[in-house]
Amino acid sequence: MSARQITTSLAALGLALAASVPAQAGDLREDLAADMPALMELYRDLHANPELSFEEHKTAAKLAKIMRELGFEVTEGVGQTGVVSVMRNGDGPVVMLRADMDGLPVIEQTGLPFASKVMATPASGVTTGVMHACGHDTHMTGFIGAARLLAERKDEWQGTLVMILQPAEELGLGAIAMLEDGLYTRFPKPEYVLAFHDAAAPAPAGTIGYTPGYALANVDSVDIHVKGIGGHGAYPHTTVDPVVLASSIVMKLQTVVSRNSSPLDPAVITVGSFHAGAKHNIISDEAKLQLTVRSYSDESRQLLLDGIRRVARGEAITAGLPEELMPEVTVEEPYTPSTYNDPGFSEERAAAFRARFGEDRVIQWPAVMGGEDFSQFRRAAPDDVKSMIFWISGTPDEMLTALKEEGKPLPSLHSPFWAPDAEKVIATGAEALAGAALELMPRSGG
Repeated sequence: MSARQITTSLAALGLALAASVPAQAGDLREDLAADMPALMELYRDLHANPELSFEEHKTAAKLAKIMRELGFEVTEGVGQTGVVSVMRNGDGPVVMLRADMDGLPVIEQTGLPFASKVMATPASGVTTGVMHACGHDTHMTGFIGAARLLAERKDEWQGTLVMILQPAEELGLGAIAMLEDGLYTRFPKPEYVLAFHDAAAPAPAGTIGYTPGYALANVDSVDIHVKGIGGHGAYPHTTVDPVVLASSIVMKLQTVVSRNSSPLDPAVITVGSFHAGAKHNIISDEAKLQLTVRSYSDESRQLLLDGIRRVARGEAITAGLPEELMPEVTVEEPYTPSTYNDPGFSEERAAAFRARFGEDRVIQWPAVMGGEDFSQFRRAAPDDVKSMIFWISGTPDEMLTALKEEGKPLPSLHSPFWAPDAEKVIATGAEALAGAALELMPRSGG
């Protein structure tokens, strides 16, 4: 059986992906097309068997095996369940490619024949289904496709290739866990870091979107414990009602964005949870608010967090609470920092993508208020590391048609209905990553 033929078992799949094949000149696309049946089998397996954040043990072991068979030096257990694969190929730049591995606590409703039936109990204690609702299965499969292409072409590049499989992106903790476990000290420190993310975008599947500068937001989780003086609901004058106080805080928080933050500096304060009381006729002595706060710059983040504290305290004073009952504002640490794509580097990569994929498949997209802990890799060494994360639309044709003709909204990432056109995402991602690495690590005299 040829190493490029579709396999029928995971063991055969690993051999199909990792078998040694002489490097071929010419475009990456031909070789990638021959690899796609095996890659799609890997994708279906990953999709059907997701694992939650920091629990990606089987996923990591499965992919580490493939990377070893491709000739990489592989280290497992970095940052708990992360995998670092290194291929040294002479003097030259160090390029790092990253994919994230974790699934989400979502019950899949895509109807796919290989839909996940996995059940698990996350830290919340609520047993739930697990699904790759954010497309990390496409990221991992594209990553393996790129690894194969680059391993086959060692005579076309020179330098050190570091490929990492990162845990716990969905918690915003995996990147920093790998860094704290010596990613930049135990292994070659990169000069360039690249990754892609699938997108539920109103663009044909396989379209590349890029954003120079700030691309994704700071993500802060903030808890406000509002205290009061409880009592009987029939005698509110004998109490200080924390529900009324917390409601005032919720409304006043909106002015931190509308009146304190510059209109030219995007910012979001959303109260996602408001809990208080247990009975109709009892005024509680506390209320609890949970907020998500989004910003781009460090300065904007600080302005918002300071504003939240000021509003909570100010409204409590207005309500007549004594000092010992002032609200407690807690900002969860660590937070997910904003993702900043180096502008010059991003434009260079976008120009190279246009040359490879065509003008119509590479589009500059606006920044979003979502978060990605890919940001940590540049932030850990901002003077030494240039980084870029780019989007690849995974929206199937039928979803685009329904959007255009019926106004039917697209399912978002994290939706139980999100089923990207995986083949186009994987093929585009593998070629984009491999092509970028070849361009960043040219062979001397080549």
